[in-house]
Amino acid sequence: MILTVYNQPELFQELQNEWNELLVRSHSNRVFSTWEWQSTWWIAYHPGELWVITCRDDASRLIGIAPWFIDSTEQYGRVVRPIGCVEVTDYLDIIVDNDCTQPVFEALADYAVANKQLFDLINLCNLPESSPTYEQFADVLNQHGFDATLTQQEVCPVINLPPNWEDYFELLDKKQRHELRRKIRRAEGAPEKIEWYIVGEQHNLDAEIDRFLHLMGASQLEKAKFLEDPQNIDFFKAIVPLTFQKHWLQLSFLTINDEPAAAYLNFVYGDSVLVYNSGLLPEKYGQLSAGIILLAHNIRTAIEKGYKVFDFLRGNEIYKFRMGGQETRVFMLTAKKPAN
Repeated sequence: MILTVYNQPELFQELQNEWNELLVRSHSNRVFSTWEWQSTWWIAYHPGELWVITCRDDASRLIGIAPWFIDSTEQYGRVVRPIGCVEVTDYLDIIVDNDCTQPVFEALADYAVANKQLFDLINLCNLPESSPTYEQFADVLNQHGFDATLTQQEVCPVINLPPNWEDYFELLDKKQRHELRRKIRRAEGAPEKIEWYIVGEQHNLDAEIDRFLHLMGASQLEKAKFLEDPQNIDFFKAIVPLTFQKHWLQLSFLTINDEPAAAYLNFVYGDSVLVYNSGLLPEKYGQLSAGIILLAHNIRTAIEKGYKVFDFLRGNEIYKFRMGGQETRVFMLTAKKPAN
């Protein structure tokens, strides 16, 4: 196996043609591990020193990417982290060909031991429970003398979508089924003009992004503070058009009397719809449940388009479970390097 370490951002240009080809052969084929997401995140934030390790077989075929960087911290020293960690990216992983998981993990652990003077701690966040990394790589690290531990970081509620809209209501408990039907009927019978749309080629994407950011900041104080950071704005305004071009973006709005009242920014990737962020005018249109009505439209659209999973991503907000989400777990793997 041939390992190469990249410390300069030119790596993204060099690996561009191979990155996503490997991703589709891996267990980590999610939008957050795409070349587009990873390279855009690094340009926006670049919080440390790149330490991206690639693995190739004896035919020079790319079979693994550890998309890492080293972050210098006062508390823990030099920490190895995944590109994308932690706030704006929901799932992260080592990208490994499904047929090469064990040898790639062994090679990465060997390399980490041989170069342990470069770092003090490995901290891999946002590992989904469906990935073999959080257990298998942890075991390999322990076998190489690391002190690796796993902790549950957060939950990601997920709806396994049924084949039709009426079957979806059967996923809800009786009370929530009644509440959702009541809210939908109230919106349909309201005197206000209530409409919704998904942003497409016929729309001005820049204007729609600004409209979304306004609703996002209006919905919660925490989100408003998030948008005060220019790096967050830079990342957002870069990744949204890029995912739109790749047909991975689903930006939807609900309008009341022609005024945007709620918005959802989702990603559609593979067989899944990923609920990334939202915006709302809670005080002005709270009585019409604008956010829930738009969410219901998005779920129904996902079912009609044949998607299998509606993923609410990280966070245990109660509305996710009321809308049928079932808990899945996200882990953090931390590994202290060998003393000797």
